[in-house]
Amino acid sequence: MDSTGLSNKEIIALVDCNNFYVSCERVFNPKLAKVPVAVLSNNDGCIVSRSNEIKALKIPMGAPGFKQEAFIHKHGGVLLSSNYALYGDMSARVMNVLSMFSPDVEIYSIDEAFLNLSGLMIQDYEEWGRQLKRTVFRWTGIPVSVGISRSKTLAKCANHHAKRVLGFKGSLALLDETRIAKALQRIDVGDVWGIGRQYQKFLKQNKIENALQLRDADDKFIDHYMTVVGHKTILELRGYSCVGIDEAPQSKKSIVTSKSFGRQVTDQSELAEAVSTYVTRSAEKLRAQKSVAGHLMVFLSTNRFKEGPQYNNSLSTTLFPPTAYTPDMIRIALQLLDDLYLEGFEYKKAGVMLADIMSEGDVPLSFIEANYLDDRRSRLMQAVDRLNKAHGRDTVTVASSGVKKEWEMRRAKLSPRFTTSWNEIPKVK
Repeated sequence: MDSTGLSNKEIIALVDCNNFYVSCERVFNPKLAKVPVAVLSNNDGCIVSRSNEIKALKIPMGAPGFKQEAFIHKHGGVLLSSNYALYGDMSARVMNVLSMFSPDVEIYSIDEAFLNLSGLMIQDYEEWGRQLKRTVFRWTGIPVSVGISRSKTLAKCANHHAKRVLGFKGSLALLDETRIAKALQRIDVGDVWGIGRQYQKFLKQNKIENALQLRDADDKFIDHYMTVVGHKTILELRGYSCVGIDEAPQSKKSIVTSKSFGRQVTDQSELAEAVSTYVTRSAEKLRAQKSVAGHLMVFLSTNRFKEGPQYNNSLSTTLFPPTAYTPDMIRIALQLLDDLYLEGFEYKKAGVMLADIMSEGDVPLSFIEANYLDDRRSRLMQAVDRLNKAHGRDTVTVASSGVKKEWEMRRAKLSPRFTTSWNEIPKVK
């Protein structure tokens, strides 16, 4: 496989909050410690977060709450309704702590983030991870696990073991080839990040049972049977960093879209453009997986690595009925931004998070408001998505996302999109 131009020198950490929704509930109700606790989806439907005690009872993720309620109560446990306002705020607090440990934090979901450690003066990575774990718990009450390696996928593998093997004390660094091989051998191929159920079945039929066998699979087999995503997964397992946050397999629990600005932003209108853009991206991802969201959060932060006044805050709201209709979501997000924005600060980052994500087929009925799936709004979004897919991203977009977007990341040396944009295709003179 071709790894030309890819780096195998990066150091990446994945920080994952343990049983996040349950952990948030336990912060404010210590009586729930060591008690079987499960959190239900919106409208008290299925189980979406389980304590270790619930897992020990062999109750699966996604099980209908009403079917498990009596069994859980019999074992002294409790079922709780989801509190996305709490979870969103606690997530923002955790991410704020993580920003103290690295200047480059990529929020992946409500309970996960990647930290780029390349270039940082760290002598003992596992002790660094344990210090991060202690700090997050001391300041937020949320337990986390830390996996460190040379790519996002390997960091995921390291986190897999850090969370499950008590001897690692919540932090594992996979940087040595021998140690990486042993760790991958102990991970089922179906647990590899980006390997879906159908791929798992196919790979096991071809005698590829674990992550190590996948990494070492014959290149001809990979080139013939694997997709572009599959190729990148294997390159990542081989230590080459090639999966960007936008390409990463999305968590089903939430979708986060956030980037640092190319310069400090003080004007609310520019922040509104950024938030509108991020909502647009998140809604596109929702519709691509035929889902809707029932909760939306907007967050702002200044640059803590720069001297001057600091401000970090977030606000969230429920979306009912759940939706993936971009204009409505932008309108609500900008209302939240209006309450969030404080004049006089230089903002470095903004973002949006969608939570309480469910399939379009599971949207609850409402006698008050029409579901966007049942009227022309759905057809409008389908038409916009088709146009953007055929002619390039943002061929059709909302005006509130802006035109110049001077707040975007600096990419002055960006080459043209030779292969994906008709307007930038090479021209022969």
